[in-house]
Amino acid sequence: MQNFIKIFKYATPFVLYFLGYLSFTKSGWYCWTPLIYTFFMVPMAELFIAPNPANLDAAEEQLAKANQWYDIVLWCTVPLQYFLLYTFFTHIGSSQSNVDTLGSIIGMGLLCGAFGINVAHELGHRTNKFEQFLAKSLLLSSLYMHFFIEHNKGHHKHVATPNDPSTAKFKQTVYAFWIQTFIGTYLSAWHIAIEDAKKKKGFLPAIFNEMMLFQIIQLGLVLLIFINFGITITAYFILAAFLGAILLESVNYIEHYGLQRAKGQEQQFERVQPHHSWNSNHIIGRLMLFELSRHSDHHYLASRKYQILRNLDEAPQMPTGYPGMIILSLFPPIWFKIMHQQMRKYSLLPNN
Repeated sequence: MQNFIKIFKYATPFVLYFLGYLSFTKSGWYCWTPLIYTFFMVPMAELFIAPNPANLDAAEEQLAKANQWYDIVLWCTVPLQYFLLYTFFTHIGSSQSNVDTLGSIIGMGLLCGAFGINVAHELGHRTNKFEQFLAKSLLLSSLYMHFFIEHNKGHHKHVATPNDPSTAKFKQTVYAFWIQTFIGTYLSAWHIAIEDAKKKKGFLPAIFNEMMLFQIIQLGLVLLIFINFGITITAYFILAAFLGAILLESVNYIEHYGLQRAKGQEQQFERVQPHHSWNSNHIIGRLMLFELSRHSDHHYLASRKYQILRNLDEAPQMPTGYPGMIILSLFPPIWFKIMHQQMRKYSLLPNN
């Protein structure tokens, strides 16, 4: 029973799917429930619920790592994501006001970010082809398939260095970061895909590579939506996917803001350490994003599954959970004041 409860707690993020269904099929304030839940109810609750830094012991960790139900929970997001996407296509705008439609688009955007990209992030680190296929399927639902290439082969290699477009610089606003990361990660994914194709000695690697394949698949999905649902619904979907990407990149902003890896004597960057990622032990945010907020351990050892990620003593801690930190990042003067104080606390302020 205790093991069932430990697994079941990771089904709690699915409340966002339920709220998404309400948002797409009803009108009025129901259309805004995903936004209200994510960026009002959760941040407010985390102001009053203390972070939980506890880790599994060695025996518990081995049991959790071997329990496939933790994987099945993630696999379930794929059919649910596409069911909600179809519901979005068939219901949005039909009997809604413009305000209600906007709420539903934001709701779909939250699903694209929280499940379409975030769960794909977890599955994309797996080594078996089935789970990698699921990761790509989820990223397709958010039109963000280049993330599969760049995150694994770019971000994890260059994190907390000037070479990583997904690492926010000291005193850089989230708005400037969005421009940096959207352009930088997309170009980086092309570069990585072409180089991979060259290593395989493929024909015309600039054309026949994984990145090009992803673009064709995504264009095919958009064309399919246009043929079946029309230009308006297609535009709503593209906007929702863009909002999902904004959510993901805002998470990237808060995860590594201002952190830098030092260079050694041979001008090589040091190995990624726990203090190169901001961590959060706020329990609701942890569950909502499948432990993504235990980000320091994820970067320290990317192969660790979400259910066994640890709180590490060396990891700098965020003052609240991810939803609250995202809201805070939208107000740069307040963000800088709070985060620079945190950096001073952990002796992480840059020397220059």
